Amino acid sequence: MISDERIKRINELANKSKTEGLTEKEKKEQKKLREEYLQAFRQSFKNQLKSVKVVDPEGTDVTPDKLKNEKEKNQKH
Repeated sequence: MISDERIKRINELANKSKTEGLTEKEKKEQKKLREEYLQAFRQSFKNQLKSVKVVDPEGTDVTPDKLKNEKEKNQKH
């Protein structure tokens, strides 16, 4: 998970970029922070998907095999 401090810095750089522009150093920092944020977001989303169970209207578990396999893999670790 990305810290509130880092999110605040991402927003500061975004606002500065819109108003006065960024230096090369700030552009690199912004890119690094965005990549870090996206990586954390993707990991969080993947973890959330691993807890999903898909059920059809008759109540039958129709969770895709790929998702079931990921759940089993995580339970073994």
